[in-house]
Amino acid sequence: MNASICVSCLKPKAALTCGLCESTICKYCAHIIEDDTFSYLPVVPQHLLHTTYCHQCFDNTVAADLESYNQMMEQAKDVAIFGKNQGKETRLIERLQDPTRVTDCADEKEVIMRLAFLAVKAGCNTVVDVDTKYEKVKNGSYTTMKWQGSGVAAHFSQNNAVRDRSIWHQPN
Repeated sequence: MNASICVSCLKPKAALTCGLCESTICKYCAHIIEDDTFSYLPVVPQHLLHTTYCHQCFDNTVAADLESYNQMMEQAKDVAIFGKNQGKETRLIERLQDPTRVTDCADEKEVIMRLAFLAVKAGCNTVVDVDTKYEKVKNGSYTTMKWQGSGVAAHFSQNNAVRDRSIWHQPN
């Protein structure tokens, strides 16, 4: 009978269980996050694989990671992307990192966003030599596309910017 009492508000009939401490909580006291919240991380830590958390576990373990993940996602939206065909614009940018590859994406925008997120995670603000490809996959009677791409994370400064706009193929 004690197992169905919420540990936070002490109401009976708590139906959910915290993923970390395994205490019972009601749906009003639970912090529920989506399954794909941390999908852009290359390796999701074990404590972030659960979907339901009590207030104490959420504040102590998940909140800081969720905040930093959301900040990195916002920074990834501002990453400069240069394609493989923009060699004249990127010729002065040093490529110090190894090429990064992402696979099994739904569309081209997701490939670019994943590359940008990995660049932010590496401490860079630009992705150069971006090359995206797709593969048609037949699944019964309908066809879908699986996208993949690669790029090199780099650090871009205004000193490396090409000032002559006449040679720009695709300005960002």
